[in-house]
Amino acid sequence: MSAPVHAHIADAIKAPDLVRLGPNLYVARFETMKVYSTLVAVERLLASGRIAPGATLMDSSSGIYAYALALACHKFGLKCRIVGSKTVDKTLMVQLRILGATVEQVEPQATLKLDQSLRVARIHELMAADPNLHWMQQYHDDIHYCGYEPVAELIADGVRGAPLSLVGGVGSGCSTGGLACALRAHAGEVELIGVQPFGSMTFGCEHIEDPGIIIAGIGSSIPFRNVRHALYDQVHWVSFDYGLSGAVALLREHALFAGLSSGCCHLVARREALLHPERNVVFLAADTGHRYVDGVFARYDEALALDALAPKHVERLDQLELPWSAMRWERAAFDPLAARASVSPAAAQAAAAH
Repeated sequence: MSAPVHAHIADAIKAPDLVRLGPNLYVARFETMKVYSTLVAVERLLASGRIAPGATLMDSSSGIYAYALALACHKFGLKCRIVGSKTVDKTLMVQLRILGATVEQVEPQATLKLDQSLRVARIHELMAADPNLHWMQQYHDDIHYCGYEPVAELIADGVRGAPLSLVGGVGSGCSTGGLACALRAHAGEVELIGVQPFGSMTFGCEHIEDPGIIIAGIGSSIPFRNVRHALYDQVHWVSFDYGLSGAVALLREHALFAGLSSGCCHLVARREALLHPERNVVFLAADTGHRYVDGVFARYDEALALDALAPKHVERLDQLELPWSAMRWERAAFDPLAARASVSPAAAQAAAAH
């Protein structure tokens, strides 16, 4: 069988590679995860007339989505504008600019939470100055769910023979949410396990800061409408040092060089696979580890043995603790804004349960 010839590099890298790491443990390894969904989103926006040929597409990004949007704009002949996080490294910045994207970074902030809020505020300023810009709204426009249907088919076809658990960083909600919806349509009952950093408000953990956190892209300081809380069966909160340990182990044990969020997901998925040999466990590795060389992999001697690590299982949000906590979410609805305004995390969780 001859290899397919692609018309654009985005089509060549959009799908993940499935790799078996253990008897019932698999990874869906992306070069950069959001390419598939972004290509589908832009194609549908063009087909529906919501954007015109030659339009300028804009969004905020900590890195992965910026690259995906720049590739999609390059493929479809559109202009690209990115308001970037401080975590966008020099290698990616140079690529974005050569691809034709206009990139600006907000002033460095003390935390990723402040960085994220400032980026969105800048988007609003740009939209007010030029209403012809199209804001892609990866955090809010559910068109980004659509591109994960083909990835779900790939996983369903490649991992068979047992019930499936999917583990992934939550972020904007589209990757885990889109995959869970499509997998449940293809493969029946699928357990969805979301991974969060401490300090993220998405599942009510903004009251705990992780001093070492540089886990870009999987948490939030603002509500994301694309996060459908009622899709998730479990949520795990993982600290930076445990994520580092998971990423280093992934490279050391399986020769798989992936980012810090992938290390967090590896840690969670590995334990789930050991505890539930009757299930197949697939986790998402969203990107390569290149932008984490100095901050994570150069510190490989600090990595902890994964067999010695276990989560604290909690029933309420006010019980969350560093370095790793886990909760049965049981597909509960949740309103992050209401949680922020509530008397306590426990009250917010009680409200979500009813």
